[in-house]
Amino acid sequence: MAKILIVTGDAAESLEVMYPYQRLLEEGYEVDIAAPARKQLRFVVHDFEPGFDTYTEKPGYTWPADLAFSEVDPGAYAAVVIPGGRAPEYLRNDPELRKILKSFFDADKPVAQICHGPLLTAAVGGLEGRRVTAYPALELDMQAAGATFQDSAAVVDGLLVSSRAWPDHPTWMREFLKLLRART
Repeated sequence: MAKILIVTGDAAESLEVMYPYQRLLEEGYEVDIAAPARKQLRFVVHDFEPGFDTYTEKPGYTWPADLAFSEVDPGAYAAVVIPGGRAPEYLRNDPELRKILKSFFDADKPVAQICHGPLLTAAVGGLEGRRVTAYPALELDMQAAGATFQDSAAVVDGLLVSSRAWPDHPTWMREFLKLLRART
């Protein structure tokens, strides 16, 4: 079956990495996780607590990266998944990752992004003229990237499937899997 790439790094949201990873494996896809370096990644858990104006952050799972970004051959993958959390804040500055993501858009391959993940697709110009959703606090960022923001569990625009955050996983993955099944 086809190979799917997940691109992430330290401080990614645990559920936004592990849920698509396991769901895609369950469907029979081969899944690789790529990060700035091959190492044990440290994920985080974002949650909401009474009295806080924003989410809180706690240590999450650790998981090994299969590949460094510099080792990724985008042509070997049918699609890419971009988890959120804090990782996209610094990953968008990685030139190797930007090349990888741009190649998926250039090749017209499916892209799934969630939460803060659209910060990465914005960094490669992948949101211009598209409809997207993201973590709601990113609405202005999405508009600045040329996208039309929709506050919805999942938004499908061509081969781009976006979602707000981990509570929307079932809708997000259902839409992404429809695209994958039609193309792989």
